[in-house]
Amino acid sequence: MTVPPVKQLPDVAGDAAYAARALDWVGMQRIALPLRIPGANGEPMLVGASADIFVDLRDPAARGIHMSRLYLRLQDALNAEAITPAGLRRVLQDCIDSQGGLSSGARLVLRYEQLLKRKALSSDHAGWKAYPVEIDATLREGHLALSLAFSVEYSSTCPASAALSRQLNAERFAEDFSAAHPLSTGVVRDWLASERGLAATPHAQRSRAELRLALRPAFDRLSIEHLVDAIEAALGTPVQTAVKREDEQAFARLNAENLMFCEDAARRVAAVLARDSHIERFDVTVAHFESLHAHDAVARVSGTGPAG
Repeated sequence: MTVPPVKQLPDVAGDAAYAARALDWVGMQRIALPLRIPGANGEPMLVGASADIFVDLRDPAARGIHMSRLYLRLQDALNAEAITPAGLRRVLQDCIDSQGGLSSGARLVLRYEQLLKRKALSSDHAGWKAYPVEIDATLREGHLALSLAFSVEYSSTCPASAALSRQLNAERFAEDFSAAHPLSTGVVRDWLASERGLAATPHAQRSRAELRLALRPAFDRLSIEHLVDAIEAALGTPVQTAVKREDEQAFARLNAENLMFCEDAARRVAAVLARDSHIERFDVTVAHFESLHAHDAVARVSGTGPAG
């Protein structure tokens, strides 16, 4: 049996560039792929993800890069093990090496949703909550730069609105009991539990903290769970999953105990990040999606983690 000769296909990527110039990044965006991420108790979890992959084109005379090599390496590399700083370094170096000397740097951006199970506040229930995550990793001259972005949703009750509501409640109490002497605890309790006992309620709204963190890559795991837990604890009013009446009542109590302007929320989040040794620097934006106004209240804060 005669083996047909290998067909030679044209490759115009090797032609001279139209106008000689080095390029910062060349690659692909929004590649669909499965990704292994650290799940509960450290067990890897497979999720659907979107990836951007780039390499630089340092030779000004080269027309293009080897894109198919990047795509194939990326498909094989990221579903084998949970992502870690060391694993990302290997992937990026492999992408650089695949270009046969055309490139000296690589950048990888991964986007996915991290599912975390959240326990109800009072009842014996739990539910899953999705946190959008973006990992941005760049390797240049052996140096790995790593950033992590994600967001946390919470409830914010306005302190000014709470004070105004308390004033109206006090005025109604004085009006309804101006002639009642003496007052028994039972009478006051029944009044407070009635519709007359609530003259006004403070406005509250769903709110969001968006975080972008430059990480120190000298650690083993890459997970947001400990950060989410610390931030939600600091804010005090994370958006819930499974909710029965007792959970809703507990949530109302937490809102009353954690009255906050956007400035307060930004400072609470910054205080958590400033203590985390994994973080080199951080940028935070909190937005309160106002129920009183047609616009949002926003605060931004940046800073650094503890000295390494």
